[in-house]
Amino acid sequence: MINFITGGARSGKSALAETLATKSGLEVVYVATARAGDDEMIERIRQHRQRRPDHWLTVEEPLELAEVLRLQAAAGRFVIVDCLTLWLGNLLFADFPAGHGSDEEVRVIEPGALFTAQRAAFLRALAGLPGELAVISNELGMGVIPLGALSRLFVDEAGRLNQEVAARANRVILMVSGCPLVVKGEALPC
Repeated sequence: MINFITGGARSGKSALAETLATKSGLEVVYVATARAGDDEMIERIRQHRQRRPDHWLTVEEPLELAEVLRLQAAAGRFVIVDCLTLWLGNLLFADFPAGHGSDEEVRVIEPGALFTAQRAAFLRALAGLPGELAVISNELGMGVIPLGALSRLFVDEAGRLNQEVAARANRVILMVSGCPLVVKGEALPC
């Protein structure tokens, strides 16, 4: 069962995934994709870690998500992936190192080999995973179109990835200000 949870920043996506995992009664594996690149992100990661029960297994993997899912997904397990947009950013910025990809230097930017390979592997892995899965992603395309080419690429690729995951998911949940709206699949358990 794949639960795809999307919505804006601070809309309650992670909290909902954690609640679903807890209520499942299954062993929980939390796959964190964030990189601690600055003090603010270090603090966010610390807060997320603090919220999780000690008996949950946490796997931190910023790039090779498909491999981690193949290793961790199992019958009797609930796996949370938090989150696809951070993972996507990690992949894109691995392909475009700092200082590369400014609008002055590049007119057309396309995803690189790492992004293409990891994205394809992730989507293939989703097809046959056992157990329960909650995949969290941000809904980015509902606002202003970014000015920079790399920023537009990120928003476009996030939208494409979200569509692919939603198509494979059993349930799609849009979080709006802490309220879950099921847009595909079974209603949420009370």
